[in-house]
Amino acid sequence: MQTRAPLGDTLRKDIPASVVVFLVALPLCLGIALASGAPLFSGLIAGIVGGVVVGMLSGSQLGVSGPAAGLAVIVFTAIGTLGSFESFLVSVVLAGLLQLAMGFLRAGVIGYYFPSSVIKGMLTGIGLTIILKQLPHAVGYDADPEGDLAFQQANDENTLSAIAHMMSSIQTGALVVAVVSMVILILWDQPFIKRIKASVWIQGPLVAVVVGVVLNSLFASMAPGLVIEPSHLVQIPLADGLAGFVGLLTFPDFSQLSNPAVYTTALTLAVVASLETLLCVEATDKLDPSKHVTPTNRELKAQGVGNLVSGLLGGLPVTQVIVRSSANIQSGAKSKLSAVLHGVLLLVAVILIPTMLNLIPLSVLAAVLISVGYKLAKPALFRSMYEQGPYQFVPFVVTVIGILATDLLIGIGLGLAVAIFTILLNNYNNPFFVDRNPGAGVRIVLSEDVSFLNRAAMMRALAAVPAGSKVVIDATRAINIDLDVYEIIQEFRQRAIADNIDLTIEGLTGLRRSNDAMHRIAKMSQAAP
Repeated sequence: MQTRAPLGDTLRKDIPASVVVFLVALPLCLGIALASGAPLFSGLIAGIVGGVVVGMLSGSQLGVSGPAAGLAVIVFTAIGTLGSFESFLVSVVLAGLLQLAMGFLRAGVIGYYFPSSVIKGMLTGIGLTIILKQLPHAVGYDADPEGDLAFQQANDENTLSAIAHMMSSIQTGALVVAVVSMVILILWDQPFIKRIKASVWIQGPLVAVVVGVVLNSLFASMAPGLVIEPSHLVQIPLADGLAGFVGLLTFPDFSQLSNPAVYTTALTLAVVASLETLLCVEATDKLDPSKHVTPTNRELKAQGVGNLVSGLLGGLPVTQVIVRSSANIQSGAKSKLSAVLHGVLLLVAVILIPTMLNLIPLSVLAAVLISVGYKLAKPALFRSMYEQGPYQFVPFVVTVIGILATDLLIGIGLGLAVAIFTILLNNYNNPFFVDRNPGAGVRIVLSEDVSFLNRAAMMRALAAVPAGSKVVIDATRAINIDLDVYEIIQEFRQRAIADNIDLTIEGLTGLRRSNDAMHRIAKMSQAAP
């Protein structure tokens, strides 16, 4: 049983981490809303709900929830299909109810069926995608909204074309701020900085943001040509206090409950959001230094309540998201208090200091995200996966390439398909072990699972047995033997009589098979001598 850290140690780690997650989440909430064709404020609402509501209900210690880039295309299409954002919000509410039901039905077990190689490929693919997507923002080319992680972008470009176009659109001031920010982030990871006690509370990303704002202010008075234009700064909708904040909320149009398309959209959102959450839960638990295990059914319930509340308040659908979760872990968070506080910071900042937040250059935040991406996709990980052999490395690489070339879910699907194929191939290549001893004859030891894929290999092995040999077929370790293979063994029993082969078959009783298979096997056994 894991012991809970003292509250003082938790606060000392969680408060600074929450600030970093807040800074990472802020542009992503706005960018995902923009990419989704939704009001910008809906992204902020989803970020606040994902932090405060889901954070409090979730059993994940380090996972952070909010609007997800993987849902942007679905949201964009659904708003157009349903005719209005208010109609779409009804689908978000219903999706939340469906996720609650999935949690109570214990559907969270699905997340445990994704192999480690695919999860690691997902983390690496997202890390590389973040780096490639943030390079244009780092130089002041902000044609594509923050948070768009798909290869085909919302602005009709793609990841590679955006990098090519950024070379002719470099904003010198933005580039200077990005370089200075990156230097600060690199220095903050050095041992001599970590020895300074204040560095525990003051994280590198916060220092980079403050320096970036100050630099841009200095440009205005000392080098006007370097001033970063407002379009390259954070752009939060201005809420004049609490009353202004409430006035910016959008509410669902429940008159659309009679529209069948609302339910189709809700089901799509519930399934995709749940799958993305479960994948991120697995990835977050792997990154967690303390190796907490998140209760997945509880997570689905928490996400369901989060989407229910987000939909009612005019927010985008939420999921657990790996970019914010990894930033949380990299910043040293110790408990889910960090996720909750980041949501509180979003709420307070949007209500009280939106004007100040709109001074932050996007190039600073790009540097922060590039740092996060690098830590997810370190070159050492590729070497480590390669050393584990092709059955681990190939699904890993396919997942990485799939995410880079398409999007998150398609990339994971490709990686999973390859992983399943490697399992089948491994099973095909290792169905049994043949021990040929000149004195003791031939001993064939079957593996735990011998499927129809092993039929040809078994036929070749038995065909190579010469007449007059002594043969033992050992099935004592086998849990399941496919009927096709069983028939081959029975046919070999007939040949053994004709070729004077001394055949012994061990352990073929009491195996678990379907009723139909059992019936057929019983008949074959009765007919055999």
